Amino acid sequence: MDVIVTVQDAVTAFADFMEPTGAELDAIEQELPAILAEVDLLDAQIITLDRTPSEIDRQRIRRALRRVLAERAALATGTAGVSLPGGAA
Repeated sequence: MDVIVTVQDAVTAFADFMEPTGAELDAIEQELPAILAEVDLLDAQIITLDRTPSEIDRQRIRRALRRVLAERAALATGTAGVSLPGGAA
């Protein structure tokens, strides 16, 4: 009979080293608005998979796409997460 050995020790032996660093967490936080915008776009597209898109669906997709593009542009120019005076964004 073969002995079944758990690999838990081998898998969790490196758990402390597998945690994200502070710099990686900061990068994720910086990209979070773009990630959320892409999720909204996917949600809008998924809604229309099983039906003919209505005008409201098309507007939702266009709005989500504009938000994705704006967030990607903000990331590319380095203005992501920077707020403008007076509350304008």
